[in-house]
Amino acid sequence: MSTHIGAKPGEIAETVLLPGDPLRARWAAGTFLDNPVLVNEVRGMLGYTGTWRGHPVTIHGTGMGMPSLSIYVNELIRDYDAKTLIRIGSAGGMQPQVKVRDVVLAMSATTTGTPSSTIFREAHYAPTADFGLLKAAWEAGLARGIPLHAGQIFSSDTFYDERPDLDEQMRRHGVLCVEMEAAELYTLAARYGRRALAVLTISDHLLTHEALPSEDRERSFGDMVEIALTAAFA
Repeated sequence: MSTHIGAKPGEIAETVLLPGDPLRARWAAGTFLDNPVLVNEVRGMLGYTGTWRGHPVTIHGTGMGMPSLSIYVNELIRDYDAKTLIRIGSAGGMQPQVKVRDVVLAMSATTTGTPSSTIFREAHYAPTADFGLLKAAWEAGLARGIPLHAGQIFSSDTFYDERPDLDEQMRRHGVLCVEMEAAELYTLAARYGRRALAVLTISDHLLTHEALPSEDRERSFGDMVEIALTAAFA
């Protein structure tokens, strides 16, 4: 066991899907995995391990924000030897061509700061996705007819942001959407030599103020999970 994950050795799969919400982890495990078993509930952060088409998979919550994700991803890699880590989460659209319900594959993630920032000092590290996962996810989404976008995203360290000037500069430079975790995930994956990708469903939009109705969320989030699982084992 690690400090924040109560799973025993061997109970965490090499492939881990990472929703922020622990209840979404429970929903995804019950919907997509065969024989899911609860392997962690320390501090209410749920993790389940089962199989998908015969492949062992763990779906584990990370909480909100990069500091929380950093705790779980560090421990999943260092203590349980996770090798493929895919964030599945929601994001806010920032470009007019990115619509609510679309799926964004994050090629890279801009941020104003992460828990890893102090390591780089004056350097502005540019964390990126694993290309093999990105390519496989793109192909999986196209095969399902899911509206897809691939490009740069913004990992914000605040949810209630009061920087419209920063949002405008992000849009000006082609940033597709905003979320709160991917930049640190990509940085940690690079540090430990692991594969990482963020697959994001657009649940609301900063320009149009449209939001995904609650009754449509499961179907739209299901597309995201299917893409992530297919990419992991392509």
